Amino acid sequence: MRVLGGSREAAKELKLFGLRKFLLDRFTRLSDQIYDENVSLARKRLIAGAGLSIIGTAGYYAAYVLVVWRTVTGALTIGTLTFLSGAILQASSNIQQIFSTLSSIADQALFLTDLLAFFQMQPTIQSKPNALPAPRPIRRGFEFRNVSFRYPGSSRLVLENLNLELRPAERVALIGENGQGKTTIVKLMTRLYDPVEGQVLLDGVDVREYDLDDLYREIGVIFQDFMRYEMTARENIAVGRIESAENSSLLFSAAQKSMADDVIRRLPAAYDQMLGRRFDGGVDLSGGEWQKVALARAYLRDAQVLILDEPTAALDARSEYEVFRRFAELTAGKMALFISHRFSTVRMADRLIVLDDGKVVEDGTHVELCRLGYG
Repeated sequence: MRVLGGSREAAKELKLFGLRKFLLDRFTRLSDQIYDENVSLARKRLIAGAGLSIIGTAGYYAAYVLVVWRTVTGALTIGTLTFLSGAILQASSNIQQIFSTLSSIADQALFLTDLLAFFQMQPTIQSKPNALPAPRPIRRGFEFRNVSFRYPGSSRLVLENLNLELRPAERVALIGENGQGKTTIVKLMTRLYDPVEGQVLLDGVDVREYDLDDLYREIGVIFQDFMRYEMTARENIAVGRIESAENSSLLFSAAQKSMADDVIRRLPAAYDQMLGRRFDGGVDLSGGEWQKVALARAYLRDAQVLILDEPTAALDARSEYEVFRRFAELTAGKMALFISHRFSTVRMADRLIVLDDGKVVEDGTHVELCRLGYG
């Protein structure tokens, strides 16, 4: 609730929808609940601690009284009294330290349990031993063979018995309404997930046989919800291929291809300008300007497969078409995948694939699909 109430992203709606009292009331209710629980716990600890302290103190002084009484009655000497007094004091101090340590261990064990559970976690998607390197160059492309997929925790199939081919040096556009499986296809190609049924093949080999890191190096993707890093403009582009962060010529070339160069050079510190509002002196960009920076990452990647997954969904149709047109020109000779819910903006693709309910319903050129009434 604190983050929601203080975030820049939420400020507009919080004001316009009048959510101030609603959020404050909920925050107060939750805070009071946590406070009451803490007070109850502290009260229990106080009672238990006081009881144990009384027992320990009573035992401590009872031992002293016993030693003094036995000395007075002649059972013990003064030297023995002195020795036992020191031993009792030291034993009491050691026992207190032991209980204090055990209490601290009990407190820390709560966090240690989480730490051990974290270390026991294993990634569900990982490379097999002796995994194959990604093919260079890609000769046959990707093939989805009877692929079905549902997201973890869901029973709904996003893709069902999907068959699809993406060939090298081909520019393919995936078209469909939201929720039809377009982004899911990209996640399976990049092996962010594995299909529940069927196979995703690259050059005739199941992608699960390839080394993950090597596969990632051959694919460049810009998603609709691309990251806006609170870093310099140079670093925002360099994350697309971080090992080239110091290669200014490659960075400038990528920025020029995505039309981000004009945006960045207008900034006070150009490529060394801090982007975002988190830090002093940072400059925030408009949505379209951020998209150009994100596209520059894909160009810097210089991978065999380049994918645009609706990164321009917030733009109007004309602006989106211009981005796709330029992307198509710059990916000539490469495997390129465009994803859009607008049929008119991807007419430059070599092949258009229409998805509906997780299945391919049409596959052809723009002209062919226009004849079928998709224009």
